[in-house]
Amino acid sequence: QVQLVESGGGLVQPGGSLRLSCKASGIIFTIYDMHWYRQAPGKERELVAVITNTGSTNVADSVKGRFTISRDNVKNTVYLQMNSLKPEDTAVYYCNAAQTYTGSHWGRGTQVTVSS
Repeated sequence: QVQLVESGGGLVQPGGSLRLSCKASGIIFTIYDMHWYRQAPGKERELVAVITNTGSTNVADSVKGRFTISRDNVKNTVYLQMNSLKPEDTAVYYCNAAQTYTGSHWGRGTQVTVSS
């Protein structure tokens, strides 16, 4: 069965750092583009970062210079390194795996709270 499990969230003060992990199983990880989304209560889900199956990356303007996405194809894991965290980064962060022919899959999310 396909499973994406996020971890690494928690409570952090402004200016702090967290590293989120998303462990994938049940898919051929190397052919999937991996994404991080986030959603705060009452707001729409926002695409934060993308890393393609070939390793190309992009991040949203709101986190550019602070967040970095990476992947480890041996561990079938995608990471989101979050530095210089701000209160507005508070959200549930979701991992997504997408591939042209087999569709996409979602993790259940991990909570990131940046206190003010």
